[in-house]
Amino acid sequence: MTKSANPIRILIVDDHAILREGISALVATQPDMTIVAEASNGAEAIELFRKLRPDVTLMDIQMPEIDGIEALIAIRAEFPEARVIVLTTYKGDVQAQRALKAGAQAYLLKGLLRHELLTTIRDVHGGRKRIGQEVAAQLADHLGEELLTAREIDVLRLIGDGNSNKLIASHLSLSEDTVKGHVKNILSKLGANDRTHAVTIALKRGIIQL
Repeated sequence: MTKSANPIRILIVDDHAILREGISALVATQPDMTIVAEASNGAEAIELFRKLRPDVTLMDIQMPEIDGIEALIAIRAEFPEARVIVLTTYKGDVQAQRALKAGAQAYLLKGLLRHELLTTIRDVHGGRKRIGQEVAAQLADHLGEELLTAREIDVLRLIGDGNSNKLIASHLSLSEDTVKGHVKNILSKLGANDRTHAVTIALKRGIIQL
């Protein structure tokens, strides 16, 4: 197979070698695309982007050292024209919002790579944005809802780790009454029945990761 004269130059960023290999094999079948480099964390991604200036970057979110969102923010700050497709296993609307706000042109679930990756790469290279139907539905479902504050997310993460209000107060240097107030707000904003339900909702929507 002969590659085109000006193939789409792609940087793959994922901490799982098997996924990188799978993407490379898929791209290798396309005459209009080529892999220029692979990175296993966000720090490597930033360094390789500076060096190679790929046309499209495929960026995982959950990675060691620097995660995909932080790497995306850093790359876009230095290279505003960078075109990045976020790859993730998370369907949650909050995670998608973070990625899109950071400058991602597309948000693609890893389970759909075989069917949608090549089309998404071409679309993003052509200046278009793409969000999968499942994620778009999640975003629409929660449109206009009041977001949790950074402090409420801190409290929720500690609830997820199994801490009592007293321990959370100690961890965050707050009074126990203040923590109770945060918990009340969290349950209200998430429409949760109790603390466990709130954590379940938060994990599903990508508000926290444990």
